[in-house]
Order: sequence, then C-alpha cells, then structure tokens
Amino acid sequence: MIISPELAAKDCCDEQETHPDLLARAIPDLPDEYEAGRLADLFKALADPTRVRIIAALLHTELCVDDLANLLDMSQSAISHQLRLLRNLHLVQFRRSGKHAFYRLVDDHVRDLFQRSREHLDC
Repeated sequence: MIISPELAAKDCCDEQETHPDLLARAIPDLPDEYEAGRLADLFKALADPTRVRIIAALLHTELCVDDLANLLDMSQSAISHQLRLLRNLHLVQFRRSGKHAFYRLVDDHVRDLFQRSREHLDC
C-alpha cells in the first residue's frame, strides 16, 4: 500500500515541538529495552493459532500432551514443540504423574491476559 506524502503528513505534528507535560506522564510506564524484548516475546507466543488454542484448552484444567493432541487433532510431537515454546516463555508449566506430563498455565496472569484479549476482540 502506497501512502501519499499528503496523507503521511497528517500523522505528524505541524511543528517540531515537545510537550513536557505529556512526556512526563509517558515516562513512568516506558519499558527499558530488556523488558520491551520480553514483552514482545510474550506477545509472539500469542501470534500462533496453535499456541492460542493450547492456552485456551488450559484455561480451566490441566491436560497431558495426549489430551491436547486429541483435542486439537494434531500430532504429539507438534503439541510438544508448541508446549516447549510456551514453557520457555514461562506461560505453562508441567507436573509428572507416572508416564504422563500434565500441563497447566503458570498463573492467573496468563489466564487474565488471555481472557482480556478475547474480551477486547468482542468490543
């Protein structure tokens, strides 16, 4: 999509001038580079439909890889790969019970983020 210079100019200020009062309100919540990278990684986790469906399946219960594979009609290896990514991002954790590993969301923050995102889509 090509944007005309006239249209692009409407997104900019007419004069180059800073607004210290507005900047002062923005600064406290501005993440540093490290935190911004971690936040970006978190949102990347939700950028994949399979991972979104896995998180949805784990909202109210824990499930083993077999359960998730059956529920999502995918191979165990594909589910395991996605769970490994989610685990590395500290979104899911597991516990062993015999030969099974049961996965669950790490905490209510993940659940809340997911549910609020769904609510946002309904606006």
